[in-house]
Amino acid sequence: MTAAAGPVASERLNRYLARHGVASRRGADALIEAGRVRVNGDPTRLGTTVDPTADHVTVDGQPVGEPVALRTLVLNKPLGVVSTRTDPQGRSTVLDLVDDPRGLYPVGRLDADSRGLLLLTSDGDLAMRVTHPRHGITKRYRATVTPHATTHTLRRLTYGVELSDGPARALEATLSGRDRQGDVVEVVMAEGRKREVRRLFAAVQLRVVDLVRTAVGPVALGRLKEGHARPLSHAEEQQLYAAVGLIPPKRR
Repeated sequence: MTAAAGPVASERLNRYLARHGVASRRGADALIEAGRVRVNGDPTRLGTTVDPTADHVTVDGQPVGEPVALRTLVLNKPLGVVSTRTDPQGRSTVLDLVDDPRGLYPVGRLDADSRGLLLLTSDGDLAMRVTHPRHGITKRYRATVTPHATTHTLRRLTYGVELSDGPARALEATLSGRDRQGDVVEVVMAEGRKREVRRLFAAVQLRVVDLVRTAVGPVALGRLKEGHARPLSHAEEQQLYAAVGLIPPKRR
């Protein structure tokens, strides 16, 4: 075990954990920082590399299992469900909605009070690239807002506003209709900062009463029923992997 660059056979510990379905790379880093991961019985640190053929890796004292098959699902997340693998408060998680959750973890987050498309994957490389802004994977949302979305406020959304954690803007913002709750605005975002869409609307004096994510990159929610999940279609898989510069896994 070493934190420096190793032989060709070695790989970073966070990638190893992600490849074995323990957590996403970010989640694996959190496990490592919390002291819950050991290699050959020794404590680890961020940047550690392992030899998958020789090193013995444990999490909370339990051996890490075999690598999991690479697969990605599209989930239509309902309200009140949290986008984590487990929840200390005992709330329902997105994995509770999947028949076979082995090795899966959410790609990014969708707040408990938001609903719609969330990707679940066992591919840590895919998850990392989809969530990193430099790969340009956009997210489309349908927001119902009050009181009214004027032409001026829509322009402000795309021009940009200053939030507490820096500037933010929508790539697109269009009024698509009205319903009993308020005006319906379609927005396309390049980032996925915490509650960014809601904070963006709040900055132009609009309150979001309903927020649905309808697409992530080339993958659209379509007619998938709320609370249900489905595998990526072959075309979606090819397009999503190509969009982030990865080769899609071979289908069995």
